Amino acid sequence: QVQLVESGGGLVQSGDSLRLSCAASGRTFSYYAIGWFRQAPGKEREFVAHISWNGGRTYYADSVKGRFTISRDNPKNTVYLQMNSLKPEDTAVYYCAATQSDIYHATNTYAYWGRGTQVTVSS
Repeated sequence: QVQLVESGGGLVQSGDSLRLSCAASGRTFSYYAIGWFRQAPGKEREFVAHISWNGGRTYYADSVKGRFTISRDNPKNTVYLQMNSLKPEDTAVYYCAATQSDIYHATNTYAYWGRGTQVTVSS
């Protein structure tokens, strides 16, 4: 079992940067791929980024490609989401989740979820 805790959210201005962290507990963290999702008020949870268990493969939503970077440090049981050039439309609660599936963009393939961290980008 994997427990996930997100941190690093906050209130920033358009164009600023933030780095989110997803800290995991459990000895099997390195067996899981990790995804970041976000959910804005009144909208469905959407895929943001994904990193394979060893960091060798990454995937991004088109809306964040070139601005966000996902990375992981397995000895520290942590995955990061570096977010640059933030826009008001990036405002959402950001969640990290763990999966052993190759289907990286669908929420129902992720077995474990954190509680989320709020990111608010003002214009």
